[in-house]
Amino acid sequence: MAGLKGENEAVSGQREKTISDLEPQKKPKRNVYAMACATLASMTSILLGYDIGVMSGAANFIKDDLKISDGQLEILVGILNLYCLLGSAAAGRTSDWIGRRYTIVLAGIIFFVGAILMGFATNYAFLMVGRFVAGIGVGYALMIAPVYTAEVSPASTRGFLSSFPEVFINTGILFGYVSNYGFSKLSLNLGWRFMLGLGAIPSVFIAVGVLAMPESPRWLVMQGRLGDAIKVLDRTSDSKQEAQLRLSDIKEAAGIPPECTDDVVQVPKRNSGEGVWKELLLYPTPSVRHILIAGIGIHFFQQASGIDAVVLYSPRIFGKAGITSTDKVLLATVAVGFVKTSFILVATFFLDKVGRRPLLLSSVAGMILSLAALGFGLTVIDHSDKKLMWAIALCIASVLSYVAFFSIGLGPITWVYSSEIFPLRLRAQGVSMGVAMNRVTSGVISMSFISLYKAITIGGAFFLFAGVAIVAWVFIFTMLPETQGKTLEEMEGSFGKMKWSSTANNGESNGQVQLGTRG
Repeated sequence: MAGLKGENEAVSGQREKTISDLEPQKKPKRNVYAMACATLASMTSILLGYDIGVMSGAANFIKDDLKISDGQLEILVGILNLYCLLGSAAAGRTSDWIGRRYTIVLAGIIFFVGAILMGFATNYAFLMVGRFVAGIGVGYALMIAPVYTAEVSPASTRGFLSSFPEVFINTGILFGYVSNYGFSKLSLNLGWRFMLGLGAIPSVFIAVGVLAMPESPRWLVMQGRLGDAIKVLDRTSDSKQEAQLRLSDIKEAAGIPPECTDDVVQVPKRNSGEGVWKELLLYPTPSVRHILIAGIGIHFFQQASGIDAVVLYSPRIFGKAGITSTDKVLLATVAVGFVKTSFILVATFFLDKVGRRPLLLSSVAGMILSLAALGFGLTVIDHSDKKLMWAIALCIASVLSYVAFFSIGLGPITWVYSSEIFPLRLRAQGVSMGVAMNRVTSGVISMSFISLYKAITIGGAFFLFAGVAIVAWVFIFTMLPETQGKTLEEMEGSFGKMKWSSTANNGESNGQVQLGTRG
């Protein structure tokens, strides 16, 4: 009996530790199975990226073919972001209902229908219907991909794997730019239709490929399927010990007694989504309120700092900078896509090494300088009667440096951060609110950029974005604690009453002890 008692005390003492407390003697190898799951789920983000990239080049051809105004073109380009709201709002409840995996399949099917409709559009109204359907699919994909990826990833590589959605958004943008250049050689009425319709192809492969993935272990626990959850955790964790700790943390967050070891259990009703909105919006705890502000705020600033204006309207920006050849303009946009996709890899490999805050602060600081330089170059060109090669070169270099700095921090970390900070019981709905803010802001920017630069000049528009980026830097510095190395169930303890120094790293903070460490 004494031996059994000692063993129980040892287990109890071990349980008081968390995954982040475990200090392995050597860094574990990357979990290939978790990486494969994250890759398949994140590929849904190609759908948004392709639409952004392809629409930037197709817009001018659509305008000439359908004889629409600049105002109609702004609405056509940006309205998909507002349609995304419906998809992302529905995705939170849908993913709790049918699971994360089948929600990804649903996203692919809906986008497939939308892409086909856009490809066969005969007029502006028909094209807007296609944009509506595609927007619903993109909204589903944007919300569910980071949620699934964060929930399936081990803590040691969650930042690396959770940045995959942004990697595939950038890959999709690059594919869209290449598609623009390739199909621009076709006749006016066929080129843009092929550009838009081609988006149906990746959605088919994504919907089929996702069926080979396991369901999220956290969703399985929410359904009381503990036996299935531990099978997935065993394959997606760095060790059996970590799998057991992850399961215990999830069970605690889901309200399941820790001593429960049955394969199938009855789960408290609160995990079915009841009361989530009340807990998020009406009666949030200090930590939940802080999490909500951080999650929604980072999505707002990601878009309000002008990324969609640069990506969607890069042909116009280069045209305003003095590049007049259509081929050269499209090639310059391909260069934007290539740089944006290349630099995302910097964030992907450094997220779990240097932390979220250093990359975010460095990224936004670089964006501020690039936007100011772009605004200066465009203003000089706007007020000059002759072609200034140095100003043109400055504008091109500023656009490329801006998307590079965006890609090493604010671009991917927005999705990583918002998907990992919400407690399990609030995660799907919390992330959907962040995505909603992301798409509303993106829609406002993309649907007003032409009108904005006509009102305050194109240089003035980018000076305005630089000012927003300065506010974003202050917000990140004061509101976003480090989350590197923490499990999803430990996040809530990093928010609320805590205070941290500007150099806080590895999730260390002065106030963490004031709050619980469980989600």
